[in-house]
Amino acid sequence: MTEPRIIIVSNRLPVTVSHAGGSIDIRPSSGGLVTAMRAVVSDYHASWIGWTGTDGEVKREWLAPAAAGINCDLFPVTLTPEQVSKFYYGFSNEIIWPLFHDLQSRCNFDPSYWNAYVDVNETYASVVSEIARPDDIIWVHDYHLALVGSSLRRRGVRSRIAFFQHIPFPSLDIFSKLPWRKQVLEALLEHDVIGFQTTRDSRNFVQCCRALTTVKAKRDNDSLYMYRPGQRSNVVTVPIGIDFDEFSNHAASEEVLRETRLLRAALPRVRIILGVDRLDYTKGIPERLRAFESLLENHPELHRTVVLVQIVVPSREDVPRYRDLRLEIEQLVSRINGRFTHTGWVPIHFVYRSLARPQLLAHYRAADVALVTPLKDGMNLVAKEFCAAQVDCTGVLVLSEFAGAALQMKEALLVNPNDIQGVAESLHRALMLDPRERRRRMQRLRRTVRRENVHHWSAHFLAHLQMDVGDRKLYPVALPKDPGRLVVAV
Repeated sequence: MTEPRIIIVSNRLPVTVSHAGGSIDIRPSSGGLVTAMRAVVSDYHASWIGWTGTDGEVKREWLAPAAAGINCDLFPVTLTPEQVSKFYYGFSNEIIWPLFHDLQSRCNFDPSYWNAYVDVNETYASVVSEIARPDDIIWVHDYHLALVGSSLRRRGVRSRIAFFQHIPFPSLDIFSKLPWRKQVLEALLEHDVIGFQTTRDSRNFVQCCRALTTVKAKRDNDSLYMYRPGQRSNVVTVPIGIDFDEFSNHAASEEVLRETRLLRAALPRVRIILGVDRLDYTKGIPERLRAFESLLENHPELHRTVVLVQIVVPSREDVPRYRDLRLEIEQLVSRINGRFTHTGWVPIHFVYRSLARPQLLAHYRAADVALVTPLKDGMNLVAKEFCAAQVDCTGVLVLSEFAGAALQMKEALLVNPNDIQGVAESLHRALMLDPRERRRRMQRLRRTVRRENVHHWSAHFLAHLQMDVGDRKLYPVALPKDPGRLVVAV
């Protein structure tokens, strides 16, 4: 009996490759999924399959040094410029992304996008099928690749196949607007385990399946199964976490402490409200700026005593809608600063770039309040990173009730990001909280983030694949305490 492996499938490799001046530049990728999977990979010996972020061919041997650095093999997937345009920027980001975040008015249901989506999912499935063995586990990640499981089944792959949805899954009335709704649901139901961040997402998925397919739902020993002829799928809710110890220990290091002191020295005698987001219209950045403006309007006593540091990580800068969003943010910052700035005090400090890890952790440590207010989010790991970095337990988390993290992080001050006045008053409450109350809330939040960390997430999810699936006799997956071989296709 050979050692079972795990093949995880999602959009990107943990490195980004670019061709410049005839040379190849390989750098670590960013993003919540990549960060989370790096932590999971540390529990196993791994191989990772996915797109490199370039439209040129990338040979596997070019990635060997990067693979050695993260203890896994890397298998690149090549996409053409047209596929990148229509699969990634088109179907994934002009249809699924806005629709699943309840922003259907932003969707562009171009039929050619669907054709590209099908083709690219077939491309990923072909790479996976080349290395898959019957005793392997295949773990598919996120909305980019919802069709991979069904493609693998058509290719005769008999391995266990699981799918995890990192973004929200919409309600029936929203999902029904997708022209290819039935095809997507039937493809997802080819997976043996289908995982979601929240019970709300799981319920929405089951409701859509009941309304739009012939599947039958049944509970068995606290598990929810979706049945159709010859197939049984287990629907599970497993919220993703972060590597708490890594964040907390690094935040407590001398390196980060020095950065924190420098930041505090640059912003003396003020309390810091911190926002950290990727540039995206789901993150609610303009609404957050307006809430801060309302805070300054309603509480002039806070002038000169509080600043908002808003860090925005560039994303999809070649997409017009994102360029427009950046312009809107910059105009709001300029207007608010022009309205309230006094000599020696600028209320909003806008940073448009990604920060190195020590600098980011220093911002988390220095912040008196973290303002995490997405309009909708599958989970939101910034909220968890902030708590892990709060080693002194002095900060307060103000969190959108529409982030998946809100269901776990009850000690945060929960807000409706569309309620500008409500967010402003919650900000005021956060700033006025008694130090003992701040410490009590943060200590409880840190315990939650520590307990429900990324290793707990992966082990819990993979445990559902230890069961026999249908009529296939399979080996159990090795969990972190007994590492097996992990193969990741991103």
